[in-house]
Amino acid sequence: MTDPVTRAAELLKDHRDSIDRLDAILVYTLGERFKHTQAVGQLKATHDLPPSDPAREAAQIERLEDLAKKADLDPDFAKAFLNFIIQEVIRHHKKHQE
Repeated sequence: MTDPVTRAAELLKDHRDSIDRLDAILVYTLGERFKHTQAVGQLKATHDLPPSDPAREAAQIERLEDLAKKADLDPDFAKAFLNFIIQEVIRHHKKHQE
C-alpha cells in the first residue's frame, strides 16, 4: 500500500504532466490562430477594408462568453482574451498598411 505522501506526489506529477501537455496544445493552437489573424490583417489592408468590424467583434465576444460559461471558464477572462486577439488583428492590419 502506498503512503499518502507518495500517492500525493504521484497525483501531483500526473496533474503537472497533463498541464504540460495542455500548455503545448495551447501554444500550437495559438500559433495557428495567429497565423490566420495575421492573414486577416493583411487581407484587410490589401483591400482597404477597415481594421475593425464592430458587429463581428460583438458577436464573437458573445459567442466566446457563451463558450466560456459552458466550459466553466471565467467569461471575463474569455472576453479579455478575445479583445486581445481583436487588437492583434488591428495591429497586423495597420502594420500591413505601412
